[in-house]
Amino acid sequence: MTAPVVHPTAIVADGAKLGDGVKIGPYSIVGSNVVLGDNVELVSHAVVEGNTSIGPGSRIFPFASIGHEPQDLKFHGENSRLEIGANCTIRESVTINPGTEGGGMLTRIGDNCLIMASAHVAHDVVVGNNVVITNYVGIAGHCHIGDFVRFGGTCVVHQFTRIGAHAFIGAQSMVDGDVIPYGMAVGNRASLTGLNLIGLKRRGFEREAIHRLRAAYRQIFASEGTLRERVEDAAEIFRDDALVQDVVRFIADAQDRPILLPRNGHEV
Repeated sequence: MTAPVVHPTAIVADGAKLGDGVKIGPYSIVGSNVVLGDNVELVSHAVVEGNTSIGPGSRIFPFASIGHEPQDLKFHGENSRLEIGANCTIRESVTINPGTEGGGMLTRIGDNCLIMASAHVAHDVVVGNNVVITNYVGIAGHCHIGDFVRFGGTCVVHQFTRIGAHAFIGAQSMVDGDVIPYGMAVGNRASLTGLNLIGLKRRGFEREAIHRLRAAYRQIFASEGTLRERVEDAAEIFRDDALVQDVVRFIADAQDRPILLPRNGHEV
């Protein structure tokens, strides 16, 4: 066991739970309901409040504001939570808010995420594992971000939007519709610009699987028929392909938000 190290200028409220090897740097503040896992480090000037848990090995840099009440006028002090996973890096001036009664009472960040300086993750957002959120990205409330998603700088994401696993969002994009798994979206307002082929190759997806996914993409976003009809056809033609079925299920699960389409695609 390694006892926590707390700088003399830091404030740790009674009731806070600190794991082995925790380091709390100068002028940091830890609230009474906070749980810091083993080897968490608050570098300096970081504030962690509310019903917040930080997973083992995560690091939080100066001026980050983690767990303060949501920026939502409907919030009325409910006992909501924020959970951040293991081995996350949260850089300078990041803000992450807990959940609300209207969104399940929980904001959750997965493991191995990198959230760069001045990014914002709002209330009731669910972020998967191995996600990179770059500088000045703003994710509005109730969004769901899949595993291995990558954001370019200064993106904004409309509330209730879903972004599927392994998707890539280009810099300065305004995303106001759902982005399919493995897709790439760019622009203001963003449109679907193809598949995240570079990301798929980097993560070791087989060439044949990528080829099948490309074929399914061309069919789903062709100009003939309706999107629903094309999705049903792809579901049947590629019924044994796991990647294509991920896309099919994602589109089928769409509810109140539109699916981003290519510029020459037809609306549902």
